[in-house]
Amino acid sequence: MACMLLTNMNPPLSSPPTLENILLSELNTPNGHNLKQDIKSTVLTVHLYHWGKTREGADHLENTLTFPPGEYVAEELCITAAKACDITPVYCNLFGLMRESDQVWFPPNHVFKLHHTDNESLHLRIRYYFPGWYNGSNSFCAHRYGLSKGMETPVMDDCVIAYLFAQWRSDFLSGRIQIPVSHEAQEECLGMAVLDMMRLAKESDLLPVDIYNNTSYKSLLPRCMQSHIQSYNLLTRKRIRYRFKKFIQQFSECKATVCNLKLKYLISLEMLLPSFYSEHFQVTDLSSQEATIIVNGNKGILWRKGTEEEGAEEVYCDFPEVIDISIKQGSKEGSAESRIVSLTRQDSQILELEFHSLSGALSFVSLVDGYYRLVADAHHYLCKEVAPPRLLECIQSCCHGPILMEFTVSKLRHSGNCQGLYILRCSPKEYDKYFMSFIVGYEAMVEYKHCPIVKTESGEFILSGTKRSFSSLRELMHCYQKEELRTEGHTFQLTRCCPPSPKDKTNLLVCRNNQVSEVALFPLLHKHISHMVFHKIRKEDLSFNESLGRGTFTKIVRGVRKELGDYGEVHQIDVVIKILDKAHCSFSESFFEAASMMSQLSHKHLLLNYGVCVCGDENMMVQEYGKFGSLDIYLRKKKNSVNITWKLEVAKQLAWAMHYLEDKHLVHGNVCAKNVLLIREEDRRTGSLPFIKLSDPGIGITVLPKEGDKRSFVFCPLAL
Repeated sequence: MACMLLTNMNPPLSSPPTLENILLSELNTPNGHNLKQDIKSTVLTVHLYHWGKTREGADHLENTLTFPPGEYVAEELCITAAKACDITPVYCNLFGLMRESDQVWFPPNHVFKLHHTDNESLHLRIRYYFPGWYNGSNSFCAHRYGLSKGMETPVMDDCVIAYLFAQWRSDFLSGRIQIPVSHEAQEECLGMAVLDMMRLAKESDLLPVDIYNNTSYKSLLPRCMQSHIQSYNLLTRKRIRYRFKKFIQQFSECKATVCNLKLKYLISLEMLLPSFYSEHFQVTDLSSQEATIIVNGNKGILWRKGTEEEGAEEVYCDFPEVIDISIKQGSKEGSAESRIVSLTRQDSQILELEFHSLSGALSFVSLVDGYYRLVADAHHYLCKEVAPPRLLECIQSCCHGPILMEFTVSKLRHSGNCQGLYILRCSPKEYDKYFMSFIVGYEAMVEYKHCPIVKTESGEFILSGTKRSFSSLRELMHCYQKEELRTEGHTFQLTRCCPPSPKDKTNLLVCRNNQVSEVALFPLLHKHISHMVFHKIRKEDLSFNESLGRGTFTKIVRGVRKELGDYGEVHQIDVVIKILDKAHCSFSESFFEAASMMSQLSHKHLLLNYGVCVCGDENMMVQEYGKFGSLDIYLRKKKNSVNITWKLEVAKQLAWAMHYLEDKHLVHGNVCAKNVLLIREEDRRTGSLPFIKLSDPGIGITVLPKEGDKRSFVFCPLAL
């Protein structure tokens, strides 16, 4: 489908992208030869484990792509290699580039600057993996999100499975991974060799016995296992070979497809080596103790004290719990190459790890960052130092990733099917192609159109049906928002973009084996009082002291709560008691909803709610006492002593609390200075920072009659 300007009806001619499109610029070599003169010299080789069907039979050497001198971005190299392997854009973020010689993974924004004297050899590998994703009989197996239950899609398609099989098989046979030399491992390896021989027969259109007669079964085993079997006496080796032949004959009539045989091979290897799909990093913590960091697709980030063989693994956090990662220069005592990685969780806890090299730090950060986009938010990055360039381009242009058409239509519907609303998205099937999806028609006659945008080999963007080219998607959309467009008899004008929402559940995200319905995990703001959750406190356990003021619908009193300990001792805690005015008793349900919500949450920047007290017609909420009162009053009193550092620290702590509520799918609804309490003052002599907590939202504004809402407008505390 083409869109066209009413004043410009002729579509342009454009050619598909080529490998040379990934060159950032034409560099002169040290000897002064230009790129065309050096085009035959190869300085960069990307090794592939499996060619796509479109490249089968092509003229290539040992499954490699070669490149002349120039500058290359790792992400663009991945995409070029993915095209050669028939990997579509939806699955490209499962891959990465690794240098085999030192096992270093490169972040997607790494730039290779290569001259004619250089020689760089890389491997395209599947780096991101979710154990157990293949278990289709299990309702909790890993899958990509669908619009509704039953519409989920697998984590990998057939092309990715074929590539993973070729990669893991190569690792298995070459000895890149260590196989335990035991009887159990030997039996498992022989079983995998049977599967491999059956696959070869299927692909060659021969009988498995024919393959057996022309191929040594030991060639399908790891080198260590070959040596182990070779050490047996002649009689034992003959017995093993006889058993192997019997298995081949027994399974000759097997109707399994090539893809199913590959999948069974992968499952067997995963069960044989459970740690195969985890990555390990040797680091030093701030106490100068050696530690091992383990990253696993299902479990998240784990750590273990000491070296590989010491200590037990402990889970530090899962990927969605990470909100920021930073990299800085290592300690003065360490080497100049060392880097400190700071990983910040939602609860504001920070893990600082010292890596012995910059490459190791970037490898770890890019791994966590990539997993985060696969399981939490496909349009977000945790660390600018490893952010993929194409992701930055999409964020700047408000462009979605390669989401499927059904998610696009659903998003437009949920946005109200408004005229002029549009979604910009990457094509899920082709690289360097985008779609502008929009609505035409009215009411029951609404249609969804998807107009392609092509990125040419020169890096310019052209809307199908028009002649003008633009240097970026953002520039293209900015231009056409001012013009009237026409497609298939419909005239329309683009007015508003529908950008990606945080943590959109689309086909770009993987729901893992360890995840269940978020509705069951997170506390919700219940609408029925019978479903509320809070602790009931007797009035006899409360003593009421001086008044602290009034809220819009409550009296606020300082008090003491008495609580009996485990051994009969009495504990006294300073509390704040909010007493709902009797004149506003009709709002008691909303009052208790706020108490219920706060009772179910736990965060260091959220005010602790001890419970509620109901005595006759008195409704009370018992909360933690904030020694220095609300932020609005404190700022008025101390405005001359509050500096910008103080304000930024308070704003950061409030952001922690809001991020926590957002992650729980909760809306506070009344964030203002009077609902932010100062728990601890700043002490510049000791370096102690201010510490705040966000209080409950109070009576929901939606339950108030318009004439009854007398709340006054409160300025943001940082603006005072």
